[in-house]
Amino acid sequence: QRPLVESGGGLVQPGGSLRLSCAISFLSLDYYAIGWFRQAPGKEREGVSCISNNDGRANYADSVKGRFNMSRDKTKDSVYLQMNSLKPEDTAVYYCAAVYDTGTMCLNYDYDYWGQGTQVTVSS
Repeated sequence: QRPLVESGGGLVQPGGSLRLSCAISFLSLDYYAIGWFRQAPGKEREGVSCISNNDGRANYADSVKGRFNMSRDKTKDSVYLQMNSLKPEDTAVYYCAAVYDTGTMCLNYDYDYWGQGTQVTVSS
């Protein structure tokens, strides 16, 4: 069983919304930061958002600030990425990932565990 399993991807029109979920097993959100990353065809992987285990604050890449919101639910061992005002350039495979014990700037770490990814396509 994978420790991280994403769901919620799909096809959406520009301006629409999607909510991604990441179900977490074997890893505690008290000790692991969780990040969302994405990779578009022919492009490098990009950090989108993360929540540190220490302060529970979310950080966002400039490209998604004001449009995406990341949250976590410790009772459900899950994290979520609410994506609003989606643009064609948001099209990518989205991955959730985990790394042990980070500071607030949790996108700046090398992540140890990765999900299999979920495709998000923004197109009319």
